[in-house]
Amino acid sequence: MSNLIASNGDSKLFVHPKFFLFLFSEYKEKEDLGSFYFLVFIFLSIMSEYNRSELLEPLASTEASGQNQSAEQQSSRTAQGSLLDKENIENHEAPKDPNDIPTTKEIVDNLPTLPEKSFKDYMSISFFCLLVAFGGFVFGFDTGTISGFVNMSDYLRRFGQLSGEGVYYLSNVRTGLIVGIFNIGCAIGCIFLSKMADMFGRRIGIMCAMLIYVVGIIVQISAQTAWYQIVIGRAIAGLAVGCLSVLSPMFIGESSPKQLRGTLVCCFQLNITFGIFLGYCTTYGTKVYTDSRQWRIPLGLCFLWAILMVSGMVAMPESPRYLIEKQKIEEAKVSIGRSNKVSSEDPAVYTEIQLIQAGIDRERLAGSATWKELITGKPKIFSRVFVGLMLQSLQQLTGNNYFFYYGTTIFQAVGLNDSFQTSIILGIVNFASTFVGIWAIERFGRRLCLLTGSVGMSICFIIYSVLGSVNLYIDGTSGPTHIPTGNALIFITCLFIFFFASTWAGGVYSIISEIYPLRIRSKAMGIASAGNWFFGFLISFFTPFITNKIHFYYGFVFTGCLIFSFFFVYFFVYETKGLGLEEVDELYCANVKPWKSSGWVPPSQDDMVHSTGFAAESKPKEEFV
Repeated sequence: MSNLIASNGDSKLFVHPKFFLFLFSEYKEKEDLGSFYFLVFIFLSIMSEYNRSELLEPLASTEASGQNQSAEQQSSRTAQGSLLDKENIENHEAPKDPNDIPTTKEIVDNLPTLPEKSFKDYMSISFFCLLVAFGGFVFGFDTGTISGFVNMSDYLRRFGQLSGEGVYYLSNVRTGLIVGIFNIGCAIGCIFLSKMADMFGRRIGIMCAMLIYVVGIIVQISAQTAWYQIVIGRAIAGLAVGCLSVLSPMFIGESSPKQLRGTLVCCFQLNITFGIFLGYCTTYGTKVYTDSRQWRIPLGLCFLWAILMVSGMVAMPESPRYLIEKQKIEEAKVSIGRSNKVSSEDPAVYTEIQLIQAGIDRERLAGSATWKELITGKPKIFSRVFVGLMLQSLQQLTGNNYFFYYGTTIFQAVGLNDSFQTSIILGIVNFASTFVGIWAIERFGRRLCLLTGSVGMSICFIIYSVLGSVNLYIDGTSGPTHIPTGNALIFITCLFIFFFASTWAGGVYSIISEIYPLRIRSKAMGIASAGNWFFGFLISFFTPFITNKIHFYYGFVFTGCLIFSFFFVYFFVYETKGLGLEEVDELYCANVKPWKSSGWVPPSQDDMVHSTGFAAESKPKEEFV
């Protein structure tokens, strides 16, 4: 009899005619139609308060046809009440009992769903996500230009010091501060400013970050001779970029379909590499000037990037998960409709809202969004925060920014007359290799990409360090160099960047955007990104001191970090390829070993929406339902 009462596409109750026949058969001998209508009225009233399956069970036992129903259908407990009231959905409150979360029978089977689509059908949402990923370009452009600034004649004359030989130079301290303070600003911004995403939304948060970025650029571009003004301006710009490093991958992860999520998140890294490449090209073109145009033109272009970013956010629909969490259902319907190229009133849009709301309700039952939740939350929230922090830190400790921040300086040391040209080559390799990463991340999975990258980069750094330390210099580090060895170092550097850009560069951002529940996502991603920026500062600040002391032996430090990264990924990182954001929680709850997680099969859609999963652990033991 479970088919006697269902829900149509508009989620209204539908009573099968057989139900009326059943009641009529009970009263036709008594000719008591008054009781018949009264009982129908009572039944429909009770249906709005109690479980449908509990009421239909006694009716099913009287059905003459004796239809076969599975044990699961007879015993399953549906959510208290019916689906979210379409007319009153804005006032929805999370249920106190985890068993009250709607079931698939109420959400999926009885309501229209969005059809499976090909890649071309996702072009609209992919374009929107690329607009968000442009935040990576802002960071990349800074990385590409600063390595050129610290070697430009006008920059050195204005902000450097005069040596005894009458040559302007930047001391190790000034170089480290100018380059590294940006990372300190990023670390602070990704922890504290990223909270704007929870307060005002992802779109508004990104636009506010770009306004802060513009202030930082104005402070820098207006500097005359005060090197500390450059430091202050870069710190302010770093606040904004740190915020973007959290908000952009988060926004993409929440808005993109799971089939393309890894690819679209990797586009954030693609924009970073494109920004680095364009930064190299810009400084190569402006170095021909002898005045402040050398560095002010590249800084002035940053205003254009800010305008493009803000304009893109005006057109971008807000994250539906954020809107539903804030109970802005009408706006969420518009966002889902735009992302999937359907009307906001399409019944399938309402189904998506139901599914997202069910996931949010489970997360709320599992814990509140406090900083303490990062330690005590379930399932395994602290473990996931630790993994994210380590991955972001290890991404810096691969040594990639050793080349990107000081590329021109490094290749001057191997005897190149125009190290700016070599930096452009590195930028091209970095940008092109990222396309390989975009393909590989969905083809081979996150774990295999990271493991392969660790092995490949380790081998490259061993060769690089040995050649640079043993065979590069002819008569000491201050003398001439072997040109063939220098060329070999450039080749090994390009091979290293290929392995990095195609594995760890985008793979880490993909994992970070996937492994955290919505309620703590901004906090956890902020902490993880802070680890990245903190180690970025250490590398950028101390590299000039270290390379002056041990030169190319510095590469062995990164080799050790890369070997450690292989074992860390193997024993601690779970495979999240192809999983929905809600399924990732179930993966961590399943107590699967990380090295076996690639073969883990997620629960069926019915189990995902009907089962309380990890939320059941939060139900008070004295509560009975």
